[in-house]
Amino acid sequence: MIHKFKMHGTNIVTDINSGAVHVVCDIVYDILDLIDAVPQSLHGECPAEIIDSLGSKYSKEDIIESYNEIIELCKVDMLYTDDKYGEIAEKINRKPQIKALCLHVSHDCNLRCKYCFAGTGNFSGERCIMSEETGKSAIDFVIANSGSRKNIEVDFFGGEPLMNFEVVKAVADYAIEQGQRYNKIFRLTLTTNGVLLDDEKLDYINKNMSNLVLSIDGRKMVNDDMRKTVSGGGSYDVIMPKLKRAADSRSQDNYYVRGTFTRFNLDFANDVLHLADEGFKQISIEPVVGGKEQDYSIKEEDLPIIFDQYEILATEYVNRRKNGNWFNFFHFMIDLNQGPCVIKRMSGCGAGCEYIAVTPDGDIYPCHQFVGNNEYLLGNVLNNNYNTTITQDFADSNVYTKPKCKECWAKFYCSGGCHANAYQFSGTIDEPYQIGCEMERKRVECALYIQAQLVE
Repeated sequence: MIHKFKMHGTNIVTDINSGAVHVVCDIVYDILDLIDAVPQSLHGECPAEIIDSLGSKYSKEDIIESYNEIIELCKVDMLYTDDKYGEIAEKINRKPQIKALCLHVSHDCNLRCKYCFAGTGNFSGERCIMSEETGKSAIDFVIANSGSRKNIEVDFFGGEPLMNFEVVKAVADYAIEQGQRYNKIFRLTLTTNGVLLDDEKLDYINKNMSNLVLSIDGRKMVNDDMRKTVSGGGSYDVIMPKLKRAADSRSQDNYYVRGTFTRFNLDFANDVLHLADEGFKQISIEPVVGGKEQDYSIKEEDLPIIFDQYEILATEYVNRRKNGNWFNFFHFMIDLNQGPCVIKRMSGCGAGCEYIAVTPDGDIYPCHQFVGNNEYLLGNVLNNNYNTTITQDFADSNVYTKPKCKECWAKFYCSGGCHANAYQFSGTIDEPYQIGCEMERKRVECALYIQAQLVE
């Protein structure tokens, strides 16, 4: 399987199974359009049908030369390579071992974001915060269920975790201490809206947290329309100075600002560039995932506009990189040389088998987006019970168990997508969220285009 596309005058062809990416001339690009339709293609001399079809555009000599170049790439497994991964997928015996924990230290929040999947912080339940005992029990649970894994990630999450910062510190210190005792390395992250971020908290975070996620949606008007305070006011003026100080205090590394775009700001490229112009170097703006009844949710008819925005952003991204005014955009960061292992390429989302979320009450869910769904309640860290039957269902899921993923050219880039989004829109983790798939494919094309421009 190959995938080919044009972007701003650049012809790009990627071989799905080998991962090879080629920038090709117009003749090669046009020949590839015809190869599948000509039975004897990729064998021997260039078929007469191809020469006749393209003879009005190119010389016979150029067509034959370009065809032979394609044949050489096939011979070295860089085009039309066989799919060997399906056989590997059938033999995968993935045993759940936890390597990442989303620790919900607060089911309360000091903002009331309209699109919040967590029900403005309380996950549609009682507003509450996690006790130190529960947090430490979660760390013990992860260590006990991490098997031979040495590296473990913990994200202090909410709601707003800074509303329970004393517990954050106590549990973080405990994780580091227990890691030394059991030969585990804890990589700690905190996700915050920044409202309560002060110098004292930032100092502790910088000394003990490997990563910091800062929530903001971009331009003031956009942010304040969605991310309101409890009293109904905008949050931009409150958080922007604090987020800038936090980013600078980490030397513009090991953090990112994370925003959400909705149907109300389909021109989201402007929000990304606004954050870049404000000095942030690590940026992620994600599409909202909301129900069909929500007026802010992305609809299928919005996709052409969104695709244009990704291309606009890709062009500006390249220009700024070349001019030294760089920033990283999460969805455009793609590694063509040091990609993930084969199993990770086929089953990227670790929810439910490598990754769990723990609520303030100690309840265990496959990830933060499943919290409150009793069908996916896996157990409780305080009782030390764990339903491994459900976790095995997640472990067995991969791009070859999902019919739509199996036929998708981008399957090894997204690795099957988000289980929670799939469940929300189809009722099963094995049927992906189609609008999300369309956006992912476009982002991958933009990322490949960027790579092509930057290596010139």
